[in-house]
Amino acid sequence: VECSSADEALAAAGAGADIVLLDNLAPQELHAAAAQVKAAHPGVTVEASGGIILETLPQFLGPHIDVVSMGCLTHSAPALDFALRV
Repeated sequence: VECSSADEALAAAGAGADIVLLDNLAPQELHAAAAQVKAAHPGVTVEASGGIILETLPQFLGPHIDVVSMGCLTHSAPALDFALRV
């Protein structure tokens, strides 16, 4: 379930979500929300997403974050022009 706050994430986890995606949170807010979710629902997977790029990735890693999604890996990937002749 995609959540934009700790309250939404706690509600989703309480309703039975297996994974909560904390979207577009600043690193400090993200870590606080993830800690709350893990404290209340240790079995829930917490995913960080939204505006994360390779340069800022370390700020989003932490003990309560299980998965990080980075759209920049696909939508900002450079094109490669190649041909295959058989």
